[in-house]
Amino acid sequence: MDLTLNLKLRLMRDEEVAMGPGKADLLEAIAEAGSISGAARSMGMSYRRAWLLVDVMNRCFQQPLVLSAAGGAQGGGAQLTEDGVAVLAQFRDMERAAIDAAQPHLDRLSQLLKRGA
Repeated sequence: MDLTLNLKLRLMRDEEVAMGPGKADLLEAIAEAGSISGAARSMGMSYRRAWLLVDVMNRCFQQPLVLSAAGGAQGGGAQLTEDGVAVLAQFRDMERAAIDAAQPHLDRLSQLLKRGA
């Protein structure tokens, strides 16, 4: 039997999700693509949705996580700030730590699951 743990951590600031797995994925995509539109395309997301997620992150943290320049002749673009890189790394570390902490519990629960189809 294949058993996996699928944790989804969300950092809430008041009523808003300041950081979660989708926003972390978006930050990684922006770092790779060099633009919000390119990141959105690579994730199958609309530019507007990606921009709104970036806006929430930038409002929730003390310093912006993403800096963007308007398009036009120069092409615009976006990049993670120093804080953006730090928040992304810390969030990914937190995800790994949560999975590691939950593993012994998963092992015990797996012994109680029904076997077979």
